[in-house]
Amino acid sequence: MLAAYTYPLLDLFWTILWIALWVFWIWLLIYVFVDIFRSHDLSGWAKALWAFFVLILPFLGVFIYFIARGDSMQKRSFDEAQSHRQDFDQYVRQAAGPVSTADELAKLAQLHASGALNDADYEKAKAKVLG
Repeated sequence: MLAAYTYPLLDLFWTILWIALWVFWIWLLIYVFVDIFRSHDLSGWAKALWAFFVLILPFLGVFIYFIARGDSMQKRSFDEAQSHRQDFDQYVRQAAGPVSTADELAKLAQLHASGALNDADYEKAKAKVLG
């Protein structure tokens, strides 16, 4: 009962709002640092200066970074996403292996030779692969 009196509902909403803003601010700082060190067009000294500026004056540093390099942040994020997508697609193609008609016929012949397929099933599967 005492907690409800000293901590009213409006204070709870304000606390939730401040915590959400704090979490958003931490996420924003992390995103800026990741972008600083992900950038290939900055030299090592420029990266160090940006990181130092963002650490010493976080609010001003982050806002100036967004103004100065905001357009290229989006491009780097898009390029990285495209790179990950291409790597994933290449991995899936490699894992699936090359599937050609000759490979399928070789597998069917092997199954037929081992006795897993009888003559009728072999001919039906071969017609399906070829046709």
